[in-house]
Amino acid sequence: MSQHTLFICTSCAFAAGQREYQGQRGGYHLWQSLLQCQQLGQLPPTIRVEPVECLSACNRFCAIAIAAPEKTTLMFGDLPALDSATAIAQLATQYVASGDGVIPRRERPALLQKGILARIPPVLPPQQ
Repeated sequence: MSQHTLFICTSCAFAAGQREYQGQRGGYHLWQSLLQCQQLGQLPPTIRVEPVECLSACNRFCAIAIAAPEKTTLMFGDLPALDSATAIAQLATQYVASGDGVIPRRERPALLQKGILARIPPVLPPQQ
C-alpha cells in the first residue's frame, strides 16, 4: 500500500479574526490534535502527518491537504482547530481506502462536506 500524506498548515489562524489561541496558531493546535489521533491509532498506518509552514490558503483558517501518489489531492480550509481532528481522521481512512482519492461530498464526514479548497488531479506515470 502506498504512502499517504496529510499536510497541516501550522501557520493558519485559529479562527476568522483570531490568529492565535493560548499563544499558538490554530494550525499548530490542529497538528497537535492529529498527532494525538495518530498515537491513539485513529489514523491509518499508511498516513504520514506532515506539518508545513504554509499551504497558501491564508484568507481561510486551518487548512489541510491529503495526497498520495496517483491519487487526487484534496485540500480543505476553515476547519475548527480544536474540533476537526476526528473528522479529518475519518476522511483519511476514506482516502486511504479509495482507489483514486476522490471522496464524494455526501460520503465525507459532515465537517468536511464544505470547505473544500481544491481537488488537484493526480500525477500519473507516463504511458508507454
